[in-house]
This record gives sequence, structure tokens and C-alpha cells, in this order.
Amino acid sequence: MKRIISCLIICCCSVLFAQKNTLVQVSKFEQDKHAIKSMAGIYKVSFDFAETFSPDTGYKHYPKYSEWGVEYVFIAEETDKKIVLQHLLIVNDTTIVKHWRQDWIYENRELYKFYKDKNWIKITLKQEDAKGTWTQKVYQVDDSPRYENYGTWLHVDGRHFWEATADAPLPRREFTKRSDYNVMRRHSRVEILPTGWVYEQDNEKILRNNGIDKLICWEKGMERFTKGDYDATPAIKYWNKQKNYWADVRKSWDAVYAKNDDLKLQGKVEGKLLFESLFALGDKHCDEKPYVAGTAVPEIQKTLESYLIKD
Repeated sequence: MKRIISCLIICCCSVLFAQKNTLVQVSKFEQDKHAIKSMAGIYKVSFDFAETFSPDTGYKHYPKYSEWGVEYVFIAEETDKKIVLQHLLIVNDTTIVKHWRQDWIYENRELYKFYKDKNWIKITLKQEDAKGTWTQKVYQVDDSPRYENYGTWLHVDGRHFWEATADAPLPRREFTKRSDYNVMRRHSRVEILPTGWVYEQDNEKILRNNGIDKLICWEKGMERFTKGDYDATPAIKYWNKQKNYWADVRKSWDAVYAKNDDLKLQGKVEGKLLFESLFALGDKHCDEKPYVAGTAVPEIQKTLESYLIKD
């Protein structure tokens, strides 16, 4: 009888232990999602960047960069393992600019790795490397790729942060001004704060030529998103008119990604950058009334195809 009771106790303890482990894993996953979703809101965003160290003693550091604006960040799509955060920039309280986008995907295994010169190469992670991680896919204002990286969210001592490293194109603040480097290696940390969140960066500016990397200099960057009492109504009205159009743009890009392992893009077509073409198309279809899903898909697909470089 005692032996039976002992066996029952051991079995019950094992079940409780398994249940406890499951609860811990679910809790970690939910904490991750909560941290990502907490980035949504309306903020004053400040951008501060300064070059620090260069291995070249004769290198002349470029001036510091500092700017700020008001940004509305919201969840554009959500499934159990994917959260899409769209950024809208509010200028002068009335002018709205569709800004960058970040997709967060749990245990994602396919990423586009930036090489250089509007060229991305698709890579596949091992299952064990992707386990427990979140991929952050960052897109340009026209929803073309920018950079993708993956890492694990950490929730320790009341802090909630995520770190990763990825090669990326030149930032918008420099891509028309610099030719001495062609790759920015971003060592990034996203941290959630009581006042909002911060995107901290330690960036390597690299000249990549024939597979050989030359470090030009390091840069320190801070993007601070601070909660404030700002009116997001103009941004919400803008998005209500255009959201279905940009959903079609995202779907059209997804079709491009699905059939292209490597991705190469033109700079300009008929004198226009890609974002200029897609923004003009969006304004054409959304100027007077909200866009009806599917209306511009053939034009969107034709536009994207015209910017793709095929070997």
C-alpha cells in the first residue's frame, strides 16, 4: 500500500512539474508579445547619432546628426506568432508620411540578409537556432526590405529588451551624402521603458568590395520614443483611407519574396524612386475615398516588377 501511495505521489509531482514548465514557457512567450505590442502608441521620437572610433587615424568624423518628430505606431496586423507595427510620421499636425514598418515573427527561419547595393540574399536558419527567437524585419517606407535580424527577448530584473546584429543599407540620413561606405552593420537593442521605448545602436560603417570588408568607423545611435499627449487623429484618418492599399502592397511584396531567393532592386525607373511610384499610385486610388481592396493589385505588381533586377 505504501509503495502504491509513493508511486502516486511521484506521478503527481511529475505532472505538476510538467505543468509548471509549460506555464513558464507560455508566460515567456506572452511577455515577449506584450513587450512588442507595447511599442504601439503615439510618441515624440528623437534621433541622435554620432561617429565615435575609426581605425584610420586620418579619418575626419562627420558632424553629429540630431532630429525629432511625432510618430504614431500601431498594430497593422496580428496573428499568434506575428505582429506588424506600422509607423506614421506626423508633420505640422496635419501632414502624414507613411514611415517605416517592423514585422516581428516568432521562431522564423527565413531571412533576407543584406549584401550591398540594393542586393539581399535569402538565408534559412537551423531550427535549433530559431527556437525561442523573434525576427525583426524592418522595411522601407515603400515596404521594400531594409534589414532583418533575430534574437531573444529578455525579461530580467524588471527590464525588457531584445538584441541582434544585421547588415543594412545606408540610413536615409546618409545614403545621398556618403560614398565611402556601402554597408551599415547594426548592433541593435530594443528596450521597453516606463516612458516608452528606445532603439539603441552601435553601428559599424563598412566598405564591402569583392567580399572584403573594411571598417570605416563606428557610430553610436539613440532613437528614443517618448510617450506624449499628441493628437493622432490626422494619422488615423490617413490610414483609414490607405490601409487596404498598403495591405495589397504588402501582399504583392510577399509574392515577390516567395519566388526570389536573391533580391536586387533598381535605383530609379523612369526617373522615379520606388517609394515615389508607390506613393503616387496610392494617392491616385485613395485621394477621394477609401481604397477598395484588390483594386490596384495589377498596377502594384507591375510597378514592383519594373524595379526588380533579374539575372
